[in-house]
Amino acid sequence: MNNRWQEMAVFARVAECGSLSRAARELSLSQPSVSRIVSALEARLSTTLLLRTTRSVSLTDAGALYMERARRLLAEMEEAEQATRGLDSLHGVIRLAMPVLYGTRAIIPAMAPFLARHPDLRVEIVMSDTRQNLVTDGVDIAIRVGVGPLDNSSFGARRLALVERLVVAAPSYLHIHGSPADPVELTRHACIIQHGLFGRESWRFTHGQTVAAVDVSAKLSISSAPGVLAAAVAGMGIALATRIMAGEELRTGQLTQLLEAWQLAPAEVHAIFPAGPKLSAKVRAIVDHLGEALSKP
Repeated sequence: MNNRWQEMAVFARVAECGSLSRAARELSLSQPSVSRIVSALEARLSTTLLLRTTRSVSLTDAGALYMERARRLLAEMEEAEQATRGLDSLHGVIRLAMPVLYGTRAIIPAMAPFLARHPDLRVEIVMSDTRQNLVTDGVDIAIRVGVGPLDNSSFGARRLALVERLVVAAPSYLHIHGSPADPVELTRHACIIQHGLFGRESWRFTHGQTVAAVDVSAKLSISSAPGVLAAAVAGMGIALATRIMAGEELRTGQLTQLLEAWQLAPAEVHAIFPAGPKLSAKVRAIVDHLGEALSKP
């Protein structure tokens, strides 16, 4: 690898790790060597790419711009090498971001057979229900679950699955407050929303040709799906969930599905590619696998 490719690869790994020492360990280099390579790149470009502290590093605006293009070039180089080796020898590191509950209950179990087939491939999973800056966080693939258009049209994207959405509540809540007979009655109930994903305070239902859009009373707003689920199980109100998100609690009777005759638009599961629609072999292989696994009932 010539000096420019090495500089680019080392810089990208430092940016993805957020740490010079961690990147050095993963690249089997000394920390002074990694620091020297990044400094040489910055000197050649006459700009600062990384802001360094004693604990971590972060991208400058120039660094984020360089990172976006560097990752595409590195992916193309890896694609060329992978095409020669074949898909049976996938190796390297992939950084995968996903929401907490859907990731726990759907994505991670689906990844097990894929990783067993590719023992030289290492996956770093970042779980969060907040929307991250995928470029500066060095994410190769982000799983998004939601309704409506995607946030950033400049990214590549592929729809992996549709998941059923439903309204749930705990028997303890229903014992005290009763069960709504139709969507309009939701306005008289305490509702729990997740801001950032399904956190709309207007829930739109259909029943045949009938449409009902209800502005619910959000007594509780929580930033994560596990929090919404825990609040619903605790009897704190009525929540919007997906079948995968609340499946275990429905089976065990901790939650009850409400308004079964009314339908909500399904949530779409997308794989997002910050590097653009041209995928490296390992990214394409993971996405193909997830698309097949998640589309099964």
